Amino acid sequence: QREFTQKKTFTSWINSILAKHTPPSVISDLYTDIQQGHLLLDLLEVLSGQHLPREKGFNTFQCRSNIENALAFLKSRSLKLINIHVADIIEGKPSIVLGLIWTIIFHFHIEELARTLACTYNQPSLDCSSAVDCSPKASRSAKKSAKIKERWKISATKALLLWAKEQCSLHGSINVTDFKSSWRSGLPFLAIIQTLRPGLVDLEKAKARSNKENLKEAFRIAELELNIPRLLEPEDVDIMNPDEKSIMTYVAQFLQYSRNLLESEEDMQEKVREAVSWLAAQEKKLAKLLIDTENETYYQKYKEMMSFIEAFNQGKNPFLPVLSSKRSEAELSEGQKQMREEWDKLISQINEWKVKLDQMLPSPLDSIEAWLQEVEHRQAEDLPDLQDPFKAIFVFREIVVIFKGLMDCFDSHLDTLQSFKNEDEKNMPLVLPEKLEEMKRRLFSNIRFTNSNTFLEYHYGLCSAIANEVMLKLNIWDMKYGTKESVESLLENW
Repeated sequence: QREFTQKKTFTSWINSILAKHTPPSVISDLYTDIQQGHLLLDLLEVLSGQHLPREKGFNTFQCRSNIENALAFLKSRSLKLINIHVADIIEGKPSIVLGLIWTIIFHFHIEELARTLACTYNQPSLDCSSAVDCSPKASRSAKKSAKIKERWKISATKALLLWAKEQCSLHGSINVTDFKSSWRSGLPFLAIIQTLRPGLVDLEKAKARSNKENLKEAFRIAELELNIPRLLEPEDVDIMNPDEKSIMTYVAQFLQYSRNLLESEEDMQEKVREAVSWLAAQEKKLAKLLIDTENETYYQKYKEMMSFIEAFNQGKNPFLPVLSSKRSEAELSEGQKQMREEWDKLISQINEWKVKLDQMLPSPLDSIEAWLQEVEHRQAEDLPDLQDPFKAIFVFREIVVIFKGLMDCFDSHLDTLQSFKNEDEKNMPLVLPEKLEEMKRRLFSNIRFTNSNTFLEYHYGLCSAIANEVMLKLNIWDMKYGTKESVESLLENW
């Protein structure tokens, strides 16, 4: 399944690039069409903007020569081509061909785009690893440069993920923690589209739709309105463990689109001034609302909050391009710095208000809401990346126990929520129906359907830590320890 998805995604991506070649070319079967080397060279020429040497014919010698030229060019760009050999490409070996194409996508597409985010997210610059060092120490620093390059590779992935998170954070509780199951609902794709082109999607309606409907809608809008090639199909993403590389390739196209949206500096500054003024007005409106509703019932307070947030979400649409603009602190004007401060302050105040209202829910809804937030917090957390496998075993085991303890309450909370009688002694509603529906949706969509996947990730981390610890032990247990008793004691202690 993973290989099939990658082949389809990578082929579509390559064809979107080859359409810019002169003359344009197209791949129909990745494994066979790459064997001649011509299309591989076409691809690299478009991506690099360089003219590469090639043999014009199609006999075995000429095809081999073209592939050798392509690999030599990639190596000249300091790309590691581990276990990628000319003979394997000529044979069209799927794992080798896919590995080669992913290396090209990551370097020319994802790393190049992530470079523009490096300052914003304090990532190491690519220049530090790719700059030519003519000093006598150059050969001695080769290993160090390779480590820096590998660290940047991780950082490029993280920078793209952070960018996606920020686009989604402008639209409430749409969490993105990876390039796998986080995208299954289709909501992150729609949220990014809404940030880049406000008004194209209705996120509230999307939350009530199925995953496949949202994914189909997101891919359709991205292709028609943003001119982003459709690299994926809903069935590629709405599965237990979607392919990370395919999703990264597709998401990077949205970042590319955002790079092309940069407005002129004059227009940007005018928009910033309007945004600061609007944010200040919203802050005053919120402060007045808090005072006016202080003695109101929970029902009325929540209703007013929903009205304010709905108006706020509508009002922010014209300012999304400047609010989501990715610039480092040093590049920001005074107006942009003020705008970011006002935005962060207002969002913090809205979130505090929502937290207080959730704490005021009538019993037993207050405890269910607290439980929902705890489970969602656990699911949103990144898995710990511990270098010491022995410590990792204990950490992951603790996480599994905590999460299992939380999920043991699922059935009872579900029964309570479904049987809750939403009226007081005067037959007036205690809670806004929208709030009850929201809690049920979170219970089913966010928790029930991601529960098993979260458990798998936790157990994968635990098993990996145990395997790493075992390997460490086996690597040092390669000498005689003397008596049978000393060996038994060693094993027992461990």
